[in-house]
Amino acid sequence: MLRISYQKLIADCSLLADAMKEDGYEEIVPIPRGGCVVASYLSGLLGIPLRSSICGSKSVIVDDLIDSGKTLSKFLDGRQCDVAVLYRKPHSPDNVDYFIEEIDDWIEFPYEDTSSDIAGTITRQLEYIGEDPTREGLIETPRRVLRSWEKLCGGYKEDPKVILSTVFNQKYDEMVLLKDIEMYSTCEHHMLPFHGKCHIAYIPNGKVVGISKLARLMECFSRRLQIQERLCNQVVDSMEEFLKPKGCACIMEAQHFCMTSRGVQKQNSIMTTSALRGVFLEKNSQARSELLQLIRR
Repeated sequence: MLRISYQKLIADCSLLADAMKEDGYEEIVPIPRGGCVVASYLSGLLGIPLRSSICGSKSVIVDDLIDSGKTLSKFLDGRQCDVAVLYRKPHSPDNVDYFIEEIDDWIEFPYEDTSSDIAGTITRQLEYIGEDPTREGLIETPRRVLRSWEKLCGGYKEDPKVILSTVFNQKYDEMVLLKDIEMYSTCEHHMLPFHGKCHIAYIPNGKVVGISKLARLMECFSRRLQIQERLCNQVVDSMEEFLKPKGCACIMEAQHFCMTSRGVQKQNSIMTTSALRGVFLEKNSQARSELLQLIRR
């Protein structure tokens, strides 16, 4: 998370005003809420009045951040107007005329209480399904959900490079296999859990890593919004990049709640995925046969 201080906010508003001053805008129209703060600074710096809606031909729409662009698109409602924001995300639309910085991170502005804002959305979800968020059993539920997300989605704070940074020089060219690693993740399509076990193996190329690091590597990627296929690939791709083994593999078996508790509701279905690299991919590979035999034991 990147926390923006008031000092940085004011400094970046000054930079934005400098970039805009030659274009002769006659009014500034903020997108609520954060855009109101930025627009107020710009209004004072540029001597341009604030308006609640687009009136003239020399209007500029102002916001603090553009992400998906949905809010901006709804605000414009098909009208053409210049757009100025402080920060933009890398995947945001191109219809921004001015911005100060591209930031690929969660941004917290000094005028936001992010935890309260997010807790409020959870309260609204409770109301949406017909619950009373003020009843005794639900009063603390939004806060509990936020705390649970810290663990369920804690993988975003982990770095596979750091996890695999401590290696040991060791002459060992046989397979290293960690079996039956418990795995818990969250499906990115329905935000429902999927869980099961995985097996991670590699054949060292002069370097080995502490065996617990393999389990931590799985945690790093599984504690994110995921699909099982990508999760397997991320594990072996990281091992290839940072360990440079002769081969590595990840095989995973999981049960998905988005399939067992909704949709087709097939209670006993298990999804199996695998990602193989190096010698495990070779045709008639002895390493591959040995891996499958060891997993079945």
